[in-house]
Amino acid sequence: MTTLEETTELVSVERIPGEGGTIVVATLNRPDHRNPLDSETVRSLHALLDELEGDAEARAIVVTGAGVAFSAGGDMRGYRKLYYDASLFRVFIDEVVRLFERLERGRLLSVSMVNGTCLAGGFEMAMSCDLVTIAEDAKIGNGHVRFAQLPGAGGSQRFVRAVGTKRAAKLLLTGDLISGRTAYELGFVSDVFSAEDLRARTLDLVRTILTRSPLAVQKMRDLVLLAQNSDLYPALKEETELVFQYATESFDAKEGVEAFLEKRPPSYRGE
Repeated sequence: MTTLEETTELVSVERIPGEGGTIVVATLNRPDHRNPLDSETVRSLHALLDELEGDAEARAIVVTGAGVAFSAGGDMRGYRKLYYDASLFRVFIDEVVRLFERLERGRLLSVSMVNGTCLAGGFEMAMSCDLVTIAEDAKIGNGHVRFAQLPGAGGSQRFVRAVGTKRAAKLLLTGDLISGRTAYELGFVSDVFSAEDLRARTLDLVRTILTRSPLAVQKMRDLVLLAQNSDLYPALKEETELVFQYATESFDAKEGVEAFLEKRPPSYRGE
């Protein structure tokens, strides 16, 4: 396995090429401050996504944190200034919301690999990704209310949809953090691994997904978002139309059938 790595002050970027495409590991790189999602870090992540949008080999982004934290969220020192300047705060929060929507809806499969403490904005970023893997001993939760703050980038809405109103309300109203194991049992993370195995197992999971048709993976992501954000009967109708179009117009859908019947590995084109 070849690994290409570059490090900036805020984000360490590691590119891991593979047969199914390149996995990009973006590590928040301010461990002394528990990897805050401040304005500069948000801009750095946007810049990385801009770059990756033009990289046809890149198929997945895995976000994690350096040191003992994934991310403790926003920079409270920065909020001291932002809260007294409404125009600056509006720009900041809009950029955070846009970042999380890019992770949720963009071309790349997105994975949060939660290696340690994850709360507030870090929690919101994790919830915006397609998949969340977590270390057993990591601590995760919304946490905003501990300091009279509110989640403004999806931390309430995505969480309620993920675990249900009452369980979400308890954690939102108390601000409590829970273990990776408990988060898995509540159903809002994809997998829980030992801290020692977290990276290897997460990358194995991503590699498995990258062996699938790129187009089928993208359409499946669309279906998951449809289920999350729509009422049942309109979503069922939209699902049928999406599947009809995919099956009749895409090469990969037909190739999957032919490969199955001919008992051979498929050769997908992503179209």
